[in-house]
Formats: sequence, structure tokens, C-alpha cells
Amino acid sequence: MITNDTVLQHLESGLLTITMNRPERRNALNTAMTTGLVAAARRAVDDPEVRAVLIKGAGGTFCVGGDVKAMAEGKMPPPFETKVATLRDRMEVSRLLHQVPKPVVAQIDGAAAGAGLSIALACDLRVAGESAKITTAFAKVGLSGDFGGTYFLTQLLGSAKARELYLTSPLLSAQEAYALGMVTKVVPDAEVEAAARELAMSLAHGPTVTLGYIKRNINNAEALSLEACFDAEAMHHSRCSETADHMEAAKAFVEKRAPVFQGT
Repeated sequence: MITNDTVLQHLESGLLTITMNRPERRNALNTAMTTGLVAAARRAVDDPEVRAVLIKGAGGTFCVGGDVKAMAEGKMPPPFETKVATLRDRMEVSRLLHQVPKPVVAQIDGAAAGAGLSIALACDLRVAGESAKITTAFAKVGLSGDFGGTYFLTQLLGSAKARELYLTSPLLSAQEAYALGMVTKVVPDAEVEAAARELAMSLAHGPTVTLGYIKRNINNAEALSLEACFDAEAMHHSRCSETADHMEAAKAFVEKRAPVFQGT
């Protein structure tokens, strides 16, 4: 267990669990938390022992976004350029989670709002409790949005729906978010922790190299031309064919048993 008070890290059987830990503020983002999240996300990228990631919030809430109460205190703001650079550094958590060559699962309890929703959208899969509330929130507090939410929502749902959800900022139920394609599955509140962990752990025990290349292929499809995607697919598929996990899967298929992946 690695701790920075507001962000907990726990690595077990290849699964890195990252917990936002300000339950008394519904895990609202402050400087310590965003710094801790970036550090945890960088560990996910750099640590070869990490094969999948689960991100969640303590105390029954995922994350309600930025700490609006602290914003309202009206402290002297830094110069504009400093403010931009600081925010951009903190936003790296979303980019890292989106691009890390390992599967990332978000466990959405209670609420995911504003930048909290942006972080959840940066993940590959989202498991929500049935009573969870989901909203972009930014317009209602006079902000345009950060942590990549407009990018991820546009990629997930298309420009028209992203505009609707950001401009009108409705409060969605978990089932409404599921119907739109914003979350992967909805389960009873009492089961969300177990369901998210089971999914994340199954990915941690999967063919890690291959899952990373699958994720890279899909990320490429967001930005590259058809020809460039084809070129990358050919390279990635050929690389995966040389992994020990592919050899194990082929052998297991012939032997009519489940493969045991080592992540190599």
C-alpha cells in the first residue's frame, strides 16, 4: 500500500487499485488529490508488475469533480499562465489512464460529476451502481470543462450528444447513462465493488501485452487515417503472435482447456 493521504494505491495479483480518499468532501479534487492521481497513473504506466488498473472513490462516492467550495473561498488566484500550466499538469491523469497500455476500470459509486466524470470517461470500462448519478456539471458552475471530458464524451457518444450533455448538464441515472453508452454495466449498489474488482482482476490476469495493443489500436482509430490504422494493426498483431501468452492460448485451445496467461 502506497499512500499520500488523499490517494491510496494497492497492488495485488497484477491489479493496481487507485482510491480517491476524501470521503468527507465526496472525493472532490484538490491539489493533493490531483498530484496523487497523476503519480498513481504514472506508476500504472511504468511499473511492469501492474497489468490492469481499478480506480474508485472512498466512502460510497466516485468523485464529484473540483472542490467548488474551495473555489468559492476567493483566494488570490495565480497569474493566468501559471493557472493554465498547473491545470494542464493535473489533467495528465486522464491522458495517462486513457493511453496506458493496460486496461483501466472505473468503479462508479454515488456520483461522478464534472472532472470526476471526465476521469471515469478516460477509463476503458465503467461499472456503476444502480443509484449512481452522473453529470457533466460544468455549465452549472460557470466552467467549460477540463480533464478531457469533452474529448472522451465526443469520442464515446458523438458530437451532438456531447453538446447536449455539456450545454444542458442533465443529471443522469446509472441506467440512463448505460442506455447512452457512457457506462459498461450497471449492478446493484451492494455489488458494485465486487463486480468492478472481478472485471478488473480478470483483465489483470489476461494477456497483458495483447490487451495493451488492442487498446492502442482503438486509440489510433480516434485520430489516425485508415491506412495508418491498418499499418499499426499489422505490426501489433504480428507482435502479439510472438508472445508467450499467444502460444499458451493456442496450446490451450488444442488441449481444450482455459489458458493461463502470464502477461508476456
